[in-house]
Amino acid sequence: MNMQDPEEQIEEPMESEAYESPSDEPVLSEADSHYSPPEIPGELTPAEPAEDQLLWYVIHCYSGYENKVRHNLEQRIETMGMKDKVFDVVVPTEEEIEVRDGKRRTVERHIFPGYVLVNMVLTEESWFVVRNTPGVTGFVGMGQLPTPLRPEEVSQIIKRMEADSPTVKVTFKVGERVRIVDGPFNDFRGLVSEIDMEKNKVRIMVSFFGRETPVELDFLQVEKA
Repeated sequence: MNMQDPEEQIEEPMESEAYESPSDEPVLSEADSHYSPPEIPGELTPAEPAEDQLLWYVIHCYSGYENKVRHNLEQRIETMGMKDKVFDVVVPTEEEIEVRDGKRRTVERHIFPGYVLVNMVLTEESWFVVRNTPGVTGFVGMGQLPTPLRPEEVSQIIKRMEADSPTVKVTFKVGERVRIVDGPFNDFRGLVSEIDMEKNKVRIMVSFFGRETPVELDFLQVEKA
């Protein structure tokens, strides 16, 4: 599909409507004018394009602007009458538990930083509306042609978003020194000898009376020393 601007040009938003980042979001510098879109994550593999079908596409933006881009795009869909072409805009997130200063807290983490998913029927008009949304730097695809995600990949992403149990953020690596923050070995320190991501377990070599002893703990029982 040749994705050129429609003959009837759609007016760009006035300067007052331009994309502005709040103070808690990254601030774009002059060097960002030469921004090159990041490569699509390995989990996302575009499928063959299909015309006039409702499919999921991936757009990229500056990391940290995902929610702002979603808001901007939802507004444009409303004001430009594109609800019959663009049906949903999703920023994939998942809950994650991290341990800091011996305390657990649950945070919301972007699964694919710098990417937003759009459920849409791809036409020249819908392409133009999405592509020219403030904050959007382009579609993911082959050359100039956006290509959709495969159904099984969309299912995997949704499954991660709807998971009942949050994931655990691992801030340490094998060989690093950590501190035990929970259990009978509370406040002991040792070196990480093994990490089991499937079981959410970590093995620590702890010194008892001059002897190194392996101790297996949950991820949430340790933090970087």
